[in-house]
Amino acid sequence: MRLVLSALFMCCATLAQAAMSSFTFPSIDGGEIDLAQWRGQPVLVVNTASRCGYTPQYDGLQTLYDTYRDRGLVVLAIPSDDFRQELSSNEDVKEFCEVNFGLDFPMTTITPIRGDAAHPFYKWLEAEAGFTPTWNFNKVLIAPDGSVAATFGSNARPMSKPVIEAITALLR
Repeated sequence: MRLVLSALFMCCATLAQAAMSSFTFPSIDGGEIDLAQWRGQPVLVVNTASRCGYTPQYDGLQTLYDTYRDRGLVVLAIPSDDFRQELSSNEDVKEFCEVNFGLDFPMTTITPIRGDAAHPFYKWLEAEAGFTPTWNFNKVLIAPDGSVAATFGSNARPMSKPVIEAITALLR
């Protein structure tokens, strides 16, 4: 029985890692962001918007990234206009984030996160963890093995105890 459970666990972990490693996004800086480049590291994925009441969380996300990046944490911002609160172009989003928040963590181009047009990562997230963002600044912590370690709503501040505890449990 132990052997069967062990094999099942290994299979599921391999599937999670394989699923995570297959997602790519266009980068707001040009080129492509491939989640496979961060295999073995925790990744906090956050759907963002520039004109939202939660937009000041960018400061906390940058602080989180600055605090834990040397231990392997990656913060990935995914701007989305699904809640009608994002600026009209990728260039405007990039400039807004640089000027107002000095962000230097990875960011995608404006990306759909809900419904039929949702990016495949978010479709996988819904199938894998039953999680779909209900508003801007929802956070998804991906474990180093590619599985979903935790999800947080908009109210969870990036430097809050639950978010930090979930992240530090996965750091090297």
